[in-house]
Amino acid sequence: MWVGGKEQPGSDGELIPIEDPATGEIFAHCHAASPADVHQTIALAQHTLRTHPWWRLPSSRHQRADILDACAALLTTSLPALIPLEVRQTGRPIREMRAQVPSLVRWFRYYASLLRTESRPVLPTMGKLHNFLDHVPLGVVVQITPFNHPLLIAVKKIAPALAAGNCVVVKPSELTPLTTLLLGRILQQAGVPDGVFSVLPGYGATTGKELVSHPLVRKVDVTGGTAAGRAIGAIAGGNLAKYTAELGGKAPLVVFDRASVDLAVNGIVFGSFVASGQTCIASTRIIVHNSVMGEVLEKLRAKIASITRRIGQPGHEGCMMGPLVSGRQFGNVQALVDAAVASGKVTALVGGRRMTGTSELDGSDLGKGWYYEPTLLVSAESASSGGSAILETRVWREEAFGPVICVVGFDTEQQAVELANDSEFGLGAGIWTTDLSQAFRVAEQIDAGITWVNTHHRNDPSSPWGGAKSASGVGSENGIDAYHAYTTIKSTIINYASTEESLAADDWFKEGDGNVRYG
Repeated sequence: MWVGGKEQPGSDGELIPIEDPATGEIFAHCHAASPADVHQTIALAQHTLRTHPWWRLPSSRHQRADILDACAALLTTSLPALIPLEVRQTGRPIREMRAQVPSLVRWFRYYASLLRTESRPVLPTMGKLHNFLDHVPLGVVVQITPFNHPLLIAVKKIAPALAAGNCVVVKPSELTPLTTLLLGRILQQAGVPDGVFSVLPGYGATTGKELVSHPLVRKVDVTGGTAAGRAIGAIAGGNLAKYTAELGGKAPLVVFDRASVDLAVNGIVFGSFVASGQTCIASTRIIVHNSVMGEVLEKLRAKIASITRRIGQPGHEGCMMGPLVSGRQFGNVQALVDAAVASGKVTALVGGRRMTGTSELDGSDLGKGWYYEPTLLVSAESASSGGSAILETRVWREEAFGPVICVVGFDTEQQAVELANDSEFGLGAGIWTTDLSQAFRVAEQIDAGITWVNTHHRNDPSSPWGGAKSASGVGSENGIDAYHAYTTIKSTIINYASTEESLAADDWFKEGDGNVRYG
């Protein structure tokens, strides 16, 4: 664990095995935090708030900004160690991690800039009163992060929480805790005081539950599945703690007849198969105008074949897609696809099976890892024209969290909108069209917190990231709103009237008649 500015063992000695999903090898172990460890860590954080309130130090705002800038610089120098470890614990190709991990410095720099430029609002008031507002930290906050983007999602939460001056306790996924633990030393070297930032690996049912139910925790921020998010929200609500949740997704991607098909196909495979489909905004429901359906399917099949030929060890420079993160995740994906095909309503035009045998890319044995073929599903009754039988299956509605896409056709713009909104999820969505009026018109009708036009999976520290429907979460990450969500408003009202003016106006219980003020 990382607690009090140093690595510490768990009190009960339980170890979490960390598996390389490409080979099945257990390559590391990590201490699991016990309930006693949770209570001690939160007590330390609370003590740090009382005895070392780093947000109240002279020039604290600028000092915190300097620390966040130092975090960005040290993270950059740590990339040679972080990237290979992120690859090995997630199974994601090194080309993905080389693109993603260096971008995380932007979050530290963005919130450093926000601290240096944030204004203190002054409100209009009656009389000679000066009413100004401050955003002050909540206190001890808990962050629960998932396996698919261990560093990215951790940094997205940590940066605004530290900027606001909170004490932060992170519980990473038990599948991928290693790089988050390494953040502890980076943040300490950058100047984050001991006790302000802690990492407690562990399992959700024990470590996670103990963290989110602790009465001293003033905010819980979770990224994960919808069922877990609802359970955690119920616990946090019982303590009247603030709650932010980025949960499930089943993103629609609409291809209109006026789209560039080549660009749209590139967008589909990127949105669907990056991270082996293990992203909350994976474009898994592909909604295609029937006039271009044949061309889209043909080019999708060719693109998927190209990806499949280049599946291998994630550390290989040419690897395009890696394995799923675990046997459990693999089983979930396979069960969902098998049930759809067995129903007779769905045909797998491409994929739908576990990958075994020798990799064409590097000669490795794919059967040792949790590799699943990139899969293209269509309705069985009209496999080449986008029939609608697939709409009746679980695979259309449930989050697979794997490299699986469903394709269905439409004829009118209204049909496309209805199909896009045919989901309990509302996190991300994509629209592909060269008609600008259509893009604006359709975007405003789609129920999604993030809608991309002619692109997918764009992410910036300044741009809010959150769902529009309850199954996709509560609140949002990124931007000023995320910073404010880690604060509470403090209102200070100062009377600057003279003593004589105040005696004349504010003697509520004075002798005699006369008007008195209220407010």
